Parts: sequence; structure tokens; C-alpha cells
Amino acid sequence: MLTSRMLAKFERKLEEVGLPLKVRLWDGTTLGTPPEARVELTVNTPAALTSLALPNMGKLARSYVEQQIDVEGSARDVLHATEVLCGAQTEVLRSRTRLRFHPWVRHTRFFDRKTISRHYDVSDEFFRLWLDRLRVYSCAYFRRADDTLDIAQEQKLDHICRKLRLAPGERFLDIGCGWGSLVMWAARRYKVESLGITLSRNQHDYAQQKIRELGLEGRCEVRLLDYRDVPEEATFDKIASIGMFEHVGRSNFPVYFGKIARLLKPGGLVLNHGITHTALNQGELGSGIGEFIQDYVFPGGELSHISEVMEAMAQQGLESWDVESLRPHYARTLWSWVERLEANRVAALAAVGEKTYRIWRIYMAGSAHAFERGWMSVYQVLAGKALASGELTLPLTRDYIYVGQ
Repeated sequence: MLTSRMLAKFERKLEEVGLPLKVRLWDGTTLGTPPEARVELTVNTPAALTSLALPNMGKLARSYVEQQIDVEGSARDVLHATEVLCGAQTEVLRSRTRLRFHPWVRHTRFFDRKTISRHYDVSDEFFRLWLDRLRVYSCAYFRRADDTLDIAQEQKLDHICRKLRLAPGERFLDIGCGWGSLVMWAARRYKVESLGITLSRNQHDYAQQKIRELGLEGRCEVRLLDYRDVPEEATFDKIASIGMFEHVGRSNFPVYFGKIARLLKPGGLVLNHGITHTALNQGELGSGIGEFIQDYVFPGGELSHISEVMEAMAQQGLESWDVESLRPHYARTLWSWVERLEANRVAALAAVGEKTYRIWRIYMAGSAHAFERGWMSVYQVLAGKALASGELTLPLTRDYIYVGQ
């Protein structure tokens, strides 16, 4: 009886939204086969009808990951169909775009180490399949329409180094260094002494091996270390944090930016690069997306508005000097990752299995869609720790970032 009611609701829903969708039920029954349909939905179990009859994006993502439903079609078309099926999601998401933060989460060293390992230690082979050749797992920087992902990620690394005005002999710290791409780039191209820190054992081991292969020992190092435990006896001329502070938690902003301020020499520069939500209020990321991301992707992850980030930096004596949104760049980066993952589906399944493949496919495609729709953004904030005189030595214009490009 319940199944019949849910099926009737789902059919009415399809009629209401006018979505050209091919649907096949668990018993082989089909619900319309519009010739213009670019997505085919297979309902594998009657239990999935509840999510389809009363849909939201989080429910549908769960049903896909748990293999209650299958979808055929490009990830772009699937995400478009999902939004249409769920109704007018845009205003809901714009007004409620903060990741749900479970009340029991405390960002202890143990908790952060465990959650980072869960996300980043999935499989080095898996990441290799869809990341660029330098394994940069953050927003690329596309300067031309025909830039490849490899080129765009190299441009991003150089964009950061130019903003920080890295110079030979300076001490440079990268907080949350991933597979070490930035610290190695900075050591090789800008002749600085680079230190990267990560909580991922896989990333640490890979980076150390790569550093040895490149002959960068003595100028470049990656340590398995929590940012809170970086010794403060030796300070740094420049600091970067790329795609890491989303893991910090808003309540820990004073700890995080306070630590950076203490590690930074007077007159030094820091670049914080991270994802933000675009709504000013503190609502929850709507339509079940927050719960899905918390449960499957980023336990304990939390986004904030760019104004909160800058305020938190200012409270620790870090003066924002340059703020750049890379929102369209991240949408393009994520779609590139999704396309590469889909192209390597067989190898990905062999590396991590069906469920993990589905989690990452729908998570990255959904994120790309959210950046395109303006529900999320990503900012690079260049800030400085002024000298006692108040001076912060930077050029009068931003030309220095782009000279020679």
C-alpha cells in the first residue's frame, strides 16, 4: 500500500516538474521514455520511492551511494535533473548554506587526525586517477579557455607564490600541504626553505619520497604534524594554507589564526585559501546536503562566510590585503575531476569499490554544481602581520602578481 502511494506521488512529481527522465523500476516496469531524456533512473528497491516521492538533494545522494537507485548520464545532466526534481532549491540553499555541525564534534587532535585520514587516506591510486600530475587537491587557476588541468594547477601554485612574494632563503610553511606540491614548487622555483605539514599518513609518505626523488632534501620537508603542534621557536617569513581551514571548525578560528600569527614573522605574509558559503546568515546547508557531506565525506567539516574569515584573521592581528574569489575556477576544476574519474571508472572501482566511487562522484559533481549556482565560493585572502611601525612592505598595485604571465 505504501509502495503504491509513494509511486503515485513520484509519478505526479515527474508530471509537475515536466522533467524528461527515463525511469525503470525494480520489476522492469518503465515510466515513460521521452526521446529527449538525457538521464535514465533505475529504482532498484521500493524503499527508494520515499526519497523520490519527497525528494531533496541529500536524500537522493544517499540513495545513489547506497545503490538503491542507479543513474545513467553525464554528471552534469544528473545534477541538473536532480535540482529540477527537487523543485526550487536555489533560494533554500542560498538562505541555508552552512554545513551542519554536529553538536558532539570537538576538533581535538585525535578527532581531526581520524577524520583527515578517513578522507585523504582512501587510496593513493584512486586520487592518482583523477588529480593532475602534481596531485594538487584544491582549486586550479585557469588563465585561458584551453588550459588543461595540469597547466591550471601549476598556474595556481605559481599564483600563490607570486602573491606571497616568495624570495630565495625565506622560510615558508604550508599548513595542510597534501601531497607536497606547493612546498616542492616553492623550493624548486623560488629557492625557499619549505616545510609542509599534514595529518594524512599517505600524503606524508608520498611527499617525502617525492622530495628525495627530486633531490630537495635540506630545502624541503613534509612532517606528519597537527598545525597546533608546530614549534613556535622558529618563525616563518611566509605561510600558506590551501584548502585546509574548512576542517578547522568555526569555534577554532581563534586557535587557528592565532597560531598562524605567532608563527609569522613581523612583516610576513600569509595566504589563506578556502571554501566559503555565500549566505550571510548562519543557516544550515539545506535539503539534506549538509548531513550527507558530514556522514559520507567531511565529518566535522564546516563552512563560513568570507566576512567571518576576515574578521577572525583581523582579531589575531592579520591585516587582509588582497581578497580574490576563485568560484568559477573551482567549478571548472571539479568538473575536470569528475570527468577524469568517470573516464577511469573501471580502475577506480578496482581501487576503492563501488560505494566509495559513488560517494566521490556525486560529492564532486554536486560541489561543482554548487559553485556554478553560487551556493558556495572559494577565496584567497592575502594578509600580513605588520611591523611595529605599522608598515607592511607590499607594492602599491597587484601588477607584481601578473608580471611575466
